[in-house]
Amino acid sequence: MRNSSKSILAMMCIILLAALFAAARDESRKGDPADAAMATIRPEAIRANMRFLADDLLEGRGTATRGHEIAAKFMAAQFEQIGLEPAGDNGTYFQSVPFRSGRPDEAKTTLTLMRGGKEQKLVYRRDFITNVDPGRADSSVEAPLVFAGDGVTAPEQGYDDYKGIDAKGKIVVVAYNAPHFESSVKAHYSAIEVKEAIAVAHGAVGMFVISDPILEDIYPFSKQTRDLDFPQFHWLDKQGRPNDYFPELKGGATLSMEETKKLFEESGHTADEVFADIKAGTPKSFALPLTGKIHNVTKLEDVRSPNVVAKLEGSDPILKSEFVVYTAHSDHLGIGKPVNGDGIYNGALDNASGSSLLVEIARAFTKRNPRPRRSLLFVSVTGEEAGLLGSDYFAHYPTVAKDAIVADVNMDEDEMLWPLEDIVAFGAEHSSLDAVVKKAADRMHLGVSPDPMPEETVFIRSDQYSFVKQGVPAVFPVPGFKSSDPKINPEAIFKKWELERYHEPGDDMQQPGLLFDEAAKYGRFVFLLGDLIADDAQRPTWNKGDFFGDRYGTKKN
Repeated sequence: MRNSSKSILAMMCIILLAALFAAARDESRKGDPADAAMATIRPEAIRANMRFLADDLLEGRGTATRGHEIAAKFMAAQFEQIGLEPAGDNGTYFQSVPFRSGRPDEAKTTLTLMRGGKEQKLVYRRDFITNVDPGRADSSVEAPLVFAGDGVTAPEQGYDDYKGIDAKGKIVVVAYNAPHFESSVKAHYSAIEVKEAIAVAHGAVGMFVISDPILEDIYPFSKQTRDLDFPQFHWLDKQGRPNDYFPELKGGATLSMEETKKLFEESGHTADEVFADIKAGTPKSFALPLTGKIHNVTKLEDVRSPNVVAKLEGSDPILKSEFVVYTAHSDHLGIGKPVNGDGIYNGALDNASGSSLLVEIARAFTKRNPRPRRSLLFVSVTGEEAGLLGSDYFAHYPTVAKDAIVADVNMDEDEMLWPLEDIVAFGAEHSSLDAVVKKAADRMHLGVSPDPMPEETVFIRSDQYSFVKQGVPAVFPVPGFKSSDPKINPEAIFKKWELERYHEPGDDMQQPGLLFDEAAKYGRFVFLLGDLIADDAQRPTWNKGDFFGDRYGTKKN
């Protein structure tokens, strides 16, 4: 009993010391300008901004539509009202982004597979769909098919799906997935533009993407088919060339699950074997006993859509020439196929939530006295749903000096559906931002968790990735799945929302369960994260030997 009493007494002393340390730490921060400023972020303001941006009046805020123009004007008006300086084109709040918009001509686009002298004509939308060719209204290709696994060549990972096969002059068939690399490296290699670049490097003339159980779980063929109701976009560079465009690939398609299974018949490999290998991260590459013939016809149009850019100047006479960028996309899908009679894809959580938080975080920074040492840019980007296009254009052509951008903090789809207890900070682990995330989380008594769903490849699916590709350390913090209440399962809540409301008209302000107090808590964390970066004497750095730092880290200079 005596030993037990001593153990209890020792434990009580440890707990008391920890409490005293925490109290002393909190006491030492009294009067901290960041604490006072972030306390001004209000749930009511977040709700009000979201209510406007997700209103039917804005018709889903589709890129290059009147509804998105209204959203952009709203964001600019809010930035002006709170005292931010315009930082767009020609002394305005707007950066005009040139786009090439396109829609497949479904009546004229054809895909035929030839096996043993027999032709199979596939049916558009039922069997296959195509992406827009932004450089040609009409193109055709006929070539043998070769299965190239995940379509990845990664020398630094010691991995090559093209080893042992000849893709030159062929149509390569690839899976959406990527090998079992580290989470964000896996995400990088799952990007379609990366797979296309690799295919071109191996001499391919076309690319087919198969459906498999992993892709069907993340974004099924039925939803990809529904997305044909919305135009596809590429931004245009200063010479009028489309971004991430590979004219060497003269045709491409995505196949339905049923057609994917047929594809592997008589190949010596069943579809189930192929799917199992993909899931295991060990896909096998081999020639297919097929020739594909695709004729791709596209309706093209050049349009424009604005990013909104505003600045808050820093307080340090030297560091104010550097910028921490906050981003959130203001676009969504627009008007599409009605679901239960509703055809407006309002995008309340995706991403009226992040846009609203962008305004409120900017407002909080105007209350900070003194301001942080570095300047802040608040960029409301267009075209995220079309492929991170507005942010990619801004990262290529920023309205401030490119090498003056030290970091990007991105907000997209705040899942304010459960109590916030931890943060998942996509991308932070690649740079010194990881320590900043942990410092901010500790200060707000939040946990920091790893990517809970690497198969979702979230790291490449939002706007921070545009900055990473230009060599800028970036972070995308989202609410994690921790719960101290056994009755609340955040992961189950998220998966239900993703199944029922993600990219659906039901993502509106009438959906149940929106917790604006939790949104404000998340907003305060994101404020603090950017504040710590902006006030640090040292700019963020890539980790030594990091994949993204080594690949992109010199681009900003």
